[in-house]
Amino acid sequence: MKSFISKYRLSLLSLFSGLLLSCSWPPSPFAFCIFFSWVPLLYVADHTPRRNHFFLFSFIALLTWNAVTTWWIWNSTDVGSVVAIIVNSLFMCLPWWGYHIFKSRLGRMAGYIGIISCWMLFEYIHLSWELSWPWLTLGNVFASHPDWVQWYSYTGAGGGTLWVLVLNVLLYHLIHQQLSGRNLTGRHPKIFSGWVLLLICPIAISETGMSTAGSPPVTDNIVIVQPDIDPYQKFGAVSPAQQVQKLLALSEPAVNERTRLLVWPETALDAGVAETDVATAFVYQPVFEFLKRHPDITLLTGIETARIYGAQKSTSTAHKSSAGSYYDVFNAALVIKNGQPLQFYHKSKLVPGVETLPTFLNFLAPLLEQFGGTTGGYGRDTAAAAFHVSGSVYVPAPIICYESIYGGYITGAVRKGANILAIITNDGWWGNTPGHVQHLAYACLRAVETGRWVVRSANTGISAVINDKGHILETRPWDTTGAIRYNIPVYTRITFYVRMGDYIYRGMSILAMSLILWNIMSWVRWRRRKRTL
Repeated sequence: MKSFISKYRLSLLSLFSGLLLSCSWPPSPFAFCIFFSWVPLLYVADHTPRRNHFFLFSFIALLTWNAVTTWWIWNSTDVGSVVAIIVNSLFMCLPWWGYHIFKSRLGRMAGYIGIISCWMLFEYIHLSWELSWPWLTLGNVFASHPDWVQWYSYTGAGGGTLWVLVLNVLLYHLIHQQLSGRNLTGRHPKIFSGWVLLLICPIAISETGMSTAGSPPVTDNIVIVQPDIDPYQKFGAVSPAQQVQKLLALSEPAVNERTRLLVWPETALDAGVAETDVATAFVYQPVFEFLKRHPDITLLTGIETARIYGAQKSTSTAHKSSAGSYYDVFNAALVIKNGQPLQFYHKSKLVPGVETLPTFLNFLAPLLEQFGGTTGGYGRDTAAAAFHVSGSVYVPAPIICYESIYGGYITGAVRKGANILAIITNDGWWGNTPGHVQHLAYACLRAVETGRWVVRSANTGISAVINDKGHILETRPWDTTGAIRYNIPVYTRITFYVRMGDYIYRGMSILAMSLILWNIMSWVRWRRRKRTL
């Protein structure tokens, strides 16, 4: 009975940790909960001697966090959302399992170093492997509070993750020392003072020491269009020609003689024309005629395209047609300016299971296809891009939907000369849920990291203008039709984070791998000693 009560109490504490993490997440106003959200789970680890039991307790916390914050995936795929939430929760358990091992075998301090470094190793892997889903990167928690993290221009979101983890570990260590009655040296006030300073100083520096005098005067403007076309109808019930007419009808009255860039959302042009035929396709001729009437305007738009390879399978993502030729389909961005060559960028960071299938899960292709996934997926580019257009002051980085979560990836476009981040997205698949609000908030962090203004064109909303400090200046609300015209300056300064990339993740990953290796070597030595006895 006593054992049952203990397990019940530890389960509740694990659940509480998951709820604290969920309460912290945008669009919740309680972001400060993140600074002690891991404390209950750290307590559970100390009171769970059996490793498999702790794995279950950690799963309770992490499943709660994943389910409460990303339940809205259900609106686009029911079975897929359940699988995604469970699998991501299991992945997140691995650093905590490592913490339990390190603490048990190498001591408490090694355990603390282990959970910090191994969690960051997990996030770093989750940013780059084929099942990438970094939506819940801990550093993203401050997306609704960019004034707290202006120092992301030096560290990126990885610095926020490190900040959160260190504060949680320090606070728990203080609590553990107090509960254990180990204040023999009077160190508690020092630890607590260190925790308070580590909490307050980054915010204070961000709020006061990193402010600027504001943007320089500018007369050129960018127009962002929000057509509000139901995503479940745009690929069938609403024809590509009708969508083009609606986009043009919204754009024509919004542009003026100072407009230099016009931005349409993801897959705004969705006739599926081969890239070599876009300029001559009948359905797109009104777009080219519009740009002839406005020769100073560059259009950046989402487009679904195809590329034909013939009998040779030129890429791993190529499909084979019934006629025997191979082709790729792309979720792409296109830049058009009158009299200049078309420029394409193919979305690189594809959504696992929806837009791409990891190669090691090819055996699941029939199941995913049955539930709305993809068997072959889209083709992709391998690097971020910047669209340089002759005669235009704006050099936009095309960022398609899901790609806006990847701060390190976006720095590649800035290093190529991008002076504006142009996010084009279609968040309508999820309905009016926290998903599209979180996605908008993450764009604020990308602005801070790169020191670039963000223009965001979302098919059903929320379209927005965000300045280089991550402040949302103007929006068009969810599920409305409209356009934004805004005078936007350009910056060419390169932030430390853009120059160095995810150096914090890399450093902590090396530390984690070293600790893992040390643990393996210690285990091997222990096994050898045991055999000699």
